[in-house]
Amino acid sequence: IIGTHSGTFHCDEALACYMLRQLGEYSDAKVVRSRDPAVLETCDIVVDVGGVYDHEAKRYDHHQRGFDEQFSASYKTKLSSAGLIYKHYGKDVIRVVAKDAELDDGMVDKLYNKLYEAFIEGVDGIDNGVSQYPTDLEPAYQESTNLSARVGRLNPWWNQPEGDMDERFAQAMALTGSEFAERVRYYALAWLPGRKVVEDGYNGRFDIDKSGQIVLFDTFCPWKDHLTTIEDEALEKDPELAKIIYVLYSDTSGAWRVQAVPEKPGSFVSRHPLPESWRGIRDDALSERSGVEGCVFVHQSGFIGGNKTRDGALALARKALTMD
Repeated sequence: IIGTHSGTFHCDEALACYMLRQLGEYSDAKVVRSRDPAVLETCDIVVDVGGVYDHEAKRYDHHQRGFDEQFSASYKTKLSSAGLIYKHYGKDVIRVVAKDAELDDGMVDKLYNKLYEAFIEGVDGIDNGVSQYPTDLEPAYQESTNLSARVGRLNPWWNQPEGDMDERFAQAMALTGSEFAERVRYYALAWLPGRKVVEDGYNGRFDIDKSGQIVLFDTFCPWKDHLTTIEDEALEKDPELAKIIYVLYSDTSGAWRVQAVPEKPGSFVSRHPLPESWRGIRDDALSERSGVEGCVFVHQSGFIGGNKTRDGALALARKALTMD
């Protein structure tokens, strides 16, 4: 039996229950929702209620005074019940959800850390009221489409009858579980294999250009996180290495893209955008202005451009290195 609290539910305990249900020990477990200590005492494992965090006793609440558990020393966000379950059982859950991927222990470790950063921490932060940014900054717009908000809307409105709250909670488990499982599969089957593509491109960068600042990928893949990690690892060994400025890859039409590397993953600020004089220009006008045949476009922000050929994209990147 999996125990959690009754009443209004939230994303964290819905996701925690979903993750536990992926494990053989709890795959057929009934979820009991109650705040009665006597009822919770009958449960094999309890999440988000009870006022106790004790892994040995399988009690995973985070509301009690003095609780200040993080995922690791690299994080400051306090764990919710989702984070607690993920911290202790996440690797086993990943192996089950991504069972069609051939994962060794090292791969599972990478996925375990990546999925916390990319998925679970956001659930922890929202449930614990941790702001993403300094509280003296006013948001430029409202955002109410995140997973936690959508789970919240599965609760009855204030002027609606409650109906079957267990059924509503089952819907919340299904919603959080489907999105979590999709992310696990994406990172296991698409993101992780991309590491090899990026690693090969990085290691061969001096074959592409003597500056060592242009990387070419044989195929497109999600490259930004991997490039940051690989580059940081290389810079630890040799701090004098030049950072990557442009990445080249073919698009779905067979043309080639040259993309400026962002200052950090998720940033809209590039280390060295494509030249201002090229931005917003297309086709023959761009070819004439840049002096490179086969140009397709350069985005008005300068973060990406295109050329019909590999050599054309490389020529654009080489020229851009020397221009503002």
